[in-house]
Amino acid sequence: MSTTEAPTSPPLERKRRRALVGITTLFVVAGLLYAVYAALVLSKRETTDNAYVGGNMVTLSSQVSGNVAEIRADETQLVQAGAELVKLDPVDAEVVLAQAEARLGGAVRQLRERYAGVPQYEAGVELRRLDLKRAQDDLARRQPLAADDTLPAEEIAHARQAVKTAQAALDVALRQLDAARAGVQGVALAQHPSVLAARADYVQAWLALRRNAVVSPVSGYVGKRSVQVGSRVIPGTALMSIVPLEQLWVEANFKESELRNLRVGQPAALEADTYGGKVEYHGKVLGLSPGTGSAFSLLPAQNATGNWIKVVQRVPVRIALDPAELREHPLRVGLSMNVSVDTHDTGGPMLGAPAPASAAYSTQALSQPLQQAEQAADAIIAKQSARG
Repeated sequence: MSTTEAPTSPPLERKRRRALVGITTLFVVAGLLYAVYAALVLSKRETTDNAYVGGNMVTLSSQVSGNVAEIRADETQLVQAGAELVKLDPVDAEVVLAQAEARLGGAVRQLRERYAGVPQYEAGVELRRLDLKRAQDDLARRQPLAADDTLPAEEIAHARQAVKTAQAALDVALRQLDAARAGVQGVALAQHPSVLAARADYVQAWLALRRNAVVSPVSGYVGKRSVQVGSRVIPGTALMSIVPLEQLWVEANFKESELRNLRVGQPAALEADTYGGKVEYHGKVLGLSPGTGSAFSLLPAQNATGNWIKVVQRVPVRIALDPAELREHPLRVGLSMNVSVDTHDTGGPMLGAPAPASAAYSTQALSQPLQQAEQAADAIIAKQSARG
């Protein structure tokens, strides 16, 4: 008795073979497509998730000493440039201003006395010249009478001595006049160095009184307040930090092996962990740091050791953000970002261009009305100079 195995159905075998060929072809095509995509797209991009939002953190500090009387802003609040955020007790500054005003008035009055003394010395010189002329005339009248012994020799000697005394007195008067003129000659009272020094002290005290109101140099959000009411502050004391959120950028830390094709001006696409993939930011490479992150650290790495192990270094790359996108989707300093830089165009420089001559950041909020202070000082000088 013999048995025969049932042969596989030819149609089923052909279907299986076609399915295997189709799947294999699909994988091959997918691999080829990915290879083309990697060669044309992925190879022209550099990505990193070691990126963080950076920005200017402006430290608000006092320019004068004083006790804090008022605090008008707290953390997370929006403040405008020029707004008074901290008020100091003005009593000490008012006293200093009054003292400066008194010194300025006293300097003007002392110089008025010195200017008025010059004519007095001039009159004294004229008086000494008259005395000398009189003594010389007396000697001239007596000398002819000495030849025939009409006058005793002692009287002639006294006349000669009188001439010498008058001449010495005239010399003293002339030197006193020169000394008086040396202090005031060739300069008006209002332009005298003593008056100008006292005037500068008054202007400084006048401005110091206004600086008891500490204003915000920029518009932004209060990030950290360290000042308390009643605290004694001195010039340079950090009161609070202000972050202008429209002045943000991204510091992307690329590996040193990824810098080959990075150039200034290349476009970048960024995503923030805060918004996830829902929001994509667009920026461009502003520049590459001239050193690695470890080179600028407080304690640089010491690689000249026997147990050295190579560690891949990272270089900070600054990427500018679109201001319109920042206004629509605000970011915060320190947030994590995912960065992808399009490196198709490698014609740009690897390092940033020279810094422009104009200021990158500036503020007018700290300017003081110097002209108004000078006018107040000139009014004091005019009042003390007036004859009354």
